[in-house]
Amino acid sequence: MKPHRAVGFAAVLLVWSAVCALAADAGASNDGAQVVVVYNTALRESREVAEHYAQRRGVPSEQVWGLKLSTSEEITWKEYLETLERPLLQKLESSGLWRFGPAEAATNGAPRGARKGERVVDARSRYLVLCYGVPLRIAHDANLDDPGAAALRPEFKNNGAAVDAELACLPQARNAPVRAGPRHNPLYTTTNAPLLHPTNHILLVARLDGPTPDLARALVDKALEAETEGLWGRAYFDVRNVTEPGLKQGDDWIRGAAEICRHLGYETVVDTGGDTFPPGFPMSHIAFYAGWYREHVSGPLAAAQVEFMPGAFAYHLHSFSAVTLRATNRAWVGPLLARGVTCTFGSVHEPYLGGTPDVGVFAGRFLFYGFTFGEAAYAAQPVLSWQTTVVGDPLYRPWGRSLTERIREQLLRGGRRLEWGHLQLVNFQLANGAPLAEAVRYLENQDITRKSAVLTEKLGDLYAAQGKPSSAVFTWQQALKLNPSPQQRLRLRLALAEKLAALNRDEELYENYQRLLEETPGYPDTPAIARKLLTLAEKLGRAEDAAKYRALTNSASRTNGP
Repeated sequence: MKPHRAVGFAAVLLVWSAVCALAADAGASNDGAQVVVVYNTALRESREVAEHYAQRRGVPSEQVWGLKLSTSEEITWKEYLETLERPLLQKLESSGLWRFGPAEAATNGAPRGARKGERVVDARSRYLVLCYGVPLRIAHDANLDDPGAAALRPEFKNNGAAVDAELACLPQARNAPVRAGPRHNPLYTTTNAPLLHPTNHILLVARLDGPTPDLARALVDKALEAETEGLWGRAYFDVRNVTEPGLKQGDDWIRGAAEICRHLGYETVVDTGGDTFPPGFPMSHIAFYAGWYREHVSGPLAAAQVEFMPGAFAYHLHSFSAVTLRATNRAWVGPLLARGVTCTFGSVHEPYLGGTPDVGVFAGRFLFYGFTFGEAAYAAQPVLSWQTTVVGDPLYRPWGRSLTERIREQLLRGGRRLEWGHLQLVNFQLANGAPLAEAVRYLENQDITRKSAVLTEKLGDLYAAQGKPSSAVFTWQQALKLNPSPQQRLRLRLALAEKLAALNRDEELYENYQRLLEETPGYPDTPAIARKLLTLAEKLGRAEDAAKYRALTNSASRTNGP
C-alpha cells in the first residue's frame, strides 16, 4: 500500500474523537424539566410507572399529570378529544408551560388543512411521556366531522391514528386541522435538534409501555444504564433485496442505517437473503436491529432469550408491528420489549411504506448527531398524525459523550464495557481506510484482548481476513475459553466448522460439531448438524456414533416431512 493512502491508527483515533465531539455537541438538552408525564388514573400501575420515570429523570412533580382514561388500547375520537387532547391542552396552558399566539405568526407555515387560529409561541416543555395504560390507538370514525377529508386520496381518508402520532400535532390542535390521513412533517431529516419544538408545530411524544408494567418501568432504567456505560454491541440488518420501486425505499432506509453503524465502528451484519434472519442464526450482543417484513416476531428474535444489550434499539418494519403492545409473541413491538429492547417504534395500522419512519435517518440522528431518542424518532418520521407509536424514554441519549471519553472512564474505574470500546475503535479504523495489519497489531498489543472473548473473536476474524486460517482457528478456540455469551459461542462454533472443514481437520471438526449440539440445546438447525456428524462419523470409522446420528437425521426427516 502506498504511504500516502495508508491511514494510521493514531490518525483514525483523532478523526473518531472529532466525530464523537461533534455528535456530543449537536443534541439538545435532556433536562427533565422539559417533560410532561401523563398517566391513566384508572390504573394504579400507570401512576407507578409515571412516578418512577419522574424520579429517575428529575421531572418536576407538578408536571406529572393523571387523567381518567379508558383502559382499552383503542379509543374513539370522542374519548380522545374529551379525555386526552382537550384536558392536556388546557393543562399545558394553565400551568404556563405553553403560551399561544396568532397562528399567522408561524415561521414554518401553517400545517396542511389548518385555518387561522392560534399557535404555540412559547413552550417550556417539548416532550410528552405517556405511561403504561394510556390508550394506544384511535379508531376510525366514518361519521367524524372532518370537512377537509373529502379532498384526500381514498387510502388516506382513514382517520384512525396512533395516539402518540396525533398528540405530536397538539401544537396545531387549535387550528382545526384535518384529522384524516397523514400530515407532512416539515422537520423530517432535520439535523438541528432544537427545532423539534412545539413552537415549530411538533411535540415529541413517546410512551413507557409494553406487555407488563415492570417492562414499561424498566425502559428508563436501561436507558440510564446505557447513558452511563455506553451503547455497545453489534448491529444486525435484514434487507429483502427488492427492486420494485414501491418497495425498494424500505431496503434503502435499512441499508442506510447499516452503513451508518458500520462507519461508526459497530460490528455490523447485513442479511441479504430475502427472508428474515433464519432461526439458527447466531445473534449476540444486539445493540441495533432493523429489518422487515414479517407479520409476527420470527427467527432468532422469537427465542425466549435474546441477547439485547442495555440501551438496545430494535425495529421491524411491518404495517401492524404495534397493533398491540400487550402481546409477547404477536406483532413485533410487544415481543421486542419483552425480550429486552430499550427503545423502538412501530405502526398501529396500515401506514403505507412512505408513512413509516426512515430508520436510516433515525440511525444518523441517534448515533452520529447525538440526538435524544425522542428527537431522532421524530426527525425520522416523514409524516405525523398517522400510525406510528414511539416506545421508550424520549430523553435517552447514549452518545452525549465521545467514545474516547467513555474509554478513559472505563479504564479509570475498571468498566465492564471497555472491550466494546476497543472493538468499536478497531472497526472505525478499518471502515475509514486503516490497514488490516495495523488493526491486528493493535489488538495483539492490548492486554485486555487476551481476557476478552469479544476482542479475541475479532482478532480471529482479522486473521481469517488476512488469509491465515490456522491462526484464525487457534484464536477462535481461545475465545471459546473466555466465557462467551451463548449466541457468541454458537457463532464461534459455526465459524470454526467452516475453517476446520476447509483445512481437512476432521477430528477437530467432529468434536466441534458435537460440542455445538451439547452447548445449544434445541438448536433449530440440529438436523443439518446431525447429517454432518453422520458423514464425519462414517468417514472416521465411528460406527456407534454413526448409528446414533443416522437415527437422529431419520427422526428429523419423519418429523419435517418430505
